[in-house]
Amino acid sequence: MKALTFWQGEWVEGNPGIMGPRDHAAWLSSIVFDGARAFEGTAPDLDRHCARIVASARTMGLAPLHSPAELTEIARDGIARFAPGAALYVRPMYWGTAGFIVPEPEATAFCFHIHELAMPEPKGSSITVSPFRRPTLETAPADAKASCLYPNGARALREAAARGFDNALMLDALGNVAELTTSNIWMAKDGAALTPVPNGTFLNGITRQRVIALLRAAGVEVFERTLTVADFRDADEIFATGNYGKVLPITRFEDRDLQPGPIYARARELYWEFAHTKGVL
Repeated sequence: MKALTFWQGEWVEGNPGIMGPRDHAAWLSSIVFDGARAFEGTAPDLDRHCARIVASARTMGLAPLHSPAELTEIARDGIARFAPGAALYVRPMYWGTAGFIVPEPEATAFCFHIHELAMPEPKGSSITVSPFRRPTLETAPADAKASCLYPNGARALREAAARGFDNALMLDALGNVAELTTSNIWMAKDGAALTPVPNGTFLNGITRQRVIALLRAAGVEVFERTLTVADFRDADEIFATGNYGKVLPITRFEDRDLQPGPIYARARELYWEFAHTKGVL
């Protein structure tokens, strides 16, 4: 796998050693990242991903060292160092290096890592309901793309895999559907698209926001609502949006098989059209 990291002002190959055991992030988790994608000569919403990591850093008490525009330029420079059209994962990161419990903002470190990662085929996946739930803003920094949130999703994913599923619905503290372990969740019913309304327990994903806007502009009704497991059991279609695969179908919910439907197909078509018109590098 080819990988490049922008570290201390230059691009270096591979997986450089950038953190020590006394760094705040290494033992107290003061680290944030964002994930964008480059594929087929496009990098859709790259600027928004770079803006979100700045916001995430501030939420975690870190001091971002760059403006979103500066991060976008670093990203473009790095992407250009790979083969044209390569499928890449584009990941800026900020973390704390000093402090006890509370990180010292002035000791914020930065790198920008880009590596080759194939886009997944839209072949469909299976999901179940996780016994683990998403935290609220009162219990965790759920409004940041913070690395400390991911072990909770990982244990949900691990538990689902042990039962033979690819992913899992995670519920919020009240028992309503929040998201999948790795991406935002959608359903379709009677020709309309529905997705959980952001309530502070999950990120209002950049791809999620883009798909909402694209579907509405194309005349598809989109509702952001409080949704239950029962709603998804009764859905005509289920699909997911997120940075890794953008728009992907879900073809089994526990013991029920589904087919990729017209709302999913329209969402994916519109997103690819957007990427190749507005996201061209």
